Amino acid sequence: MNARIYMRASTQEQDAYRAEQELTDFCQSNAITIVGKYVENYTGTKLKRPKLGLLLAESEADEILLVESVDRLSRLPLDEWYQLKAIINEKGLRLIVADLPTTHTLISDDDLTSNILKIVNNMLLDLMATMARQDNDKRRERIKQGLAKAKAEGKQVGGRSKNKATREKVVRYINKNLGAEEVSKLADCSVATVYRIKNEILSGQLVCA
Repeated sequence: MNARIYMRASTQEQDAYRAEQELTDFCQSNAITIVGKYVENYTGTKLKRPKLGLLLAESEADEILLVESVDRLSRLPLDEWYQLKAIINEKGLRLIVADLPTTHTLISDDDLTSNILKIVNNMLLDLMATMARQDNDKRRERIKQGLAKAKAEGKQVGGRSKNKATREKVVRYINKNLGAEEVSKLADCSVATVYRIKNEILSGQLVCA
């Protein structure tokens, strides 16, 4: 059986290849042939991602889509998660999540057993996708709270940034719940600067000018 491995990290500073050896070993242990590895540093809150789109376009029916965990594949809102699942199903792919053992089980020839496995996996995948999204939402809420606290205390947001205009842009786009990569492009700064300002907000060091 052939597999296409998908690996993702949210920012350029994070190692998207971190799980490569684990997933390679998984394939070797299960006599699975790797026919493609797709790696990108991109937010999981967006359905349209360059490498994920390429994987889906190049994949063939009866292949495996292998990921380390559900949150590497999706931090999408539930409706978009359902869209992604529908695309995966339409392509005839089998989704295997390394840290979700029920997805490792081969579909049984027995119809009843097969249907039960599908139902259980669907429920668990939906639950974990929902939890991944909620975790993302909680982080964003903490950032908002940090901004609000900083404003209330009269601190200056992004005090470590040399460019006041850039700092203000970053804060404005963060308030709009945009991903770090989007913010960096709109504010014309590095992703590292965006995350530094986010961290300062969370720690209460940052404030609005």
